[in-house]
Amino acid sequence: MTNTTLGTETVLRRAVIGDCPQLLRLIHELAIYEKEPDAVRTTVEDLERHLFGESPAVFAHVVEERGELVGCAIWFLTFSTWEGTHGIHLEDLFVMPDHRGSGFGKALLNALASECVERGYRRLEWAVLDWNEPSIQFYKALGAKPMDEWTTFRIDGAALRHLGDRPA
Repeated sequence: MTNTTLGTETVLRRAVIGDCPQLLRLIHELAIYEKEPDAVRTTVEDLERHLFGESPAVFAHVVEERGELVGCAIWFLTFSTWEGTHGIHLEDLFVMPDHRGSGFGKALLNALASECVERGYRRLEWAVLDWNEPSIQFYKALGAKPMDEWTTFRIDGAALRHLGDRPA
């Protein structure tokens, strides 16, 4: 992906290692928006290692305006046994509140859809909180469909440790 100009002082591009402090700031802002202000444990070092280490498995695109990150899309590859190819799972899509409505969220999703098309991937997927009606309407307007017949499960914390400690 080449850099995409979104305005006279705004560019959409792949993240670089120097973006990690600002990416962490955006992650904290997202956690506040999602009503989990104390949930973020990630550090700048975690982001540097996972996004830019020897074998990165997580990737990011950012929107930068006048040297400041105002939006990001953090994603990783999935694999569909039915499709026989990879897809992209969007972990986080966030645009600072004062920049919403500027087309940055759509531009970030467009960049990920382009990644899928260029690489022959057949899916771009993500989860959205049930109460987040503005985002749900935004995604539907782009042609996204909710996967109502699927329920996301998660195991973490003590339950994960307990399951991981059990012999198979």
